Amino acid sequence: MTMPFYVAPEQLMKDRADFAQKGIARGRSLVARLYADGIIIVAENPSRNLRKISEIYDRIAFAGVGRYNEYDQLRIAGIRHADMKGYQYSREDVDPQALANQYAQMLGQIFTHDTKPLEVEIVVASVGKDREGDRLFHIRYDGSVSDEDEFAVLGGEAETIIERVADGFNIEDDESAALSSCVSAIAGDRELGVEELEVGLLRRGEDGRLFERLENSAIQTLMNGS
Repeated sequence: MTMPFYVAPEQLMKDRADFAQKGIARGRSLVARLYADGIIIVAENPSRNLRKISEIYDRIAFAGVGRYNEYDQLRIAGIRHADMKGYQYSREDVDPQALANQYAQMLGQIFTHDTKPLEVEIVVASVGKDREGDRLFHIRYDGSVSDEDEFAVLGGEAETIIERVADGFNIEDDESAALSSCVSAIAGDRELGVEELEVGLLRRGEDGRLFERLENSAIQTLMNGS
């Protein structure tokens, strides 16, 4: 009988992490950040059909980078979880932290036990009735979670883009300034047109659905400072 090939657990985890990181690094970048009136999420995405940013529930948005089919499955699972909890209890009981924890458990389980990890990083963002209630959770391929105070950067060249976002970050920015800072951080020395951007907003409000996806014309208006 052929003996199975032995791989040390430390090496196995390292190989899985390297595999996932390489897949994520090939993806175009995404920035989610707080601003004066809520949370803005900006992604480099020339596709008009394959969305990186979407609504999960009334005050909650989702964004992902990496393999589209993998983070889209996570998006659908999050919508189902939120809808079920809102139906069974109340809409106010749909908690972004509980959703982020569920995503972390799913990703951690797959990373540890499956042959191939998911090549994704995701963000769960939630806007509160005041600034203290804003939440931004960054969940990685291995299930680790960061509760970000100001911004999160996903995808290729993340370390460089983090420095650019940090240099230009101001919590008092309006929508126009927040969008411009995100685009500048993603683009670097390049120029990105509105047709290469996907932008989602969680605007602070009292009730109802607070997520808005911006069309190209609205993106251009904000970038012009209007």
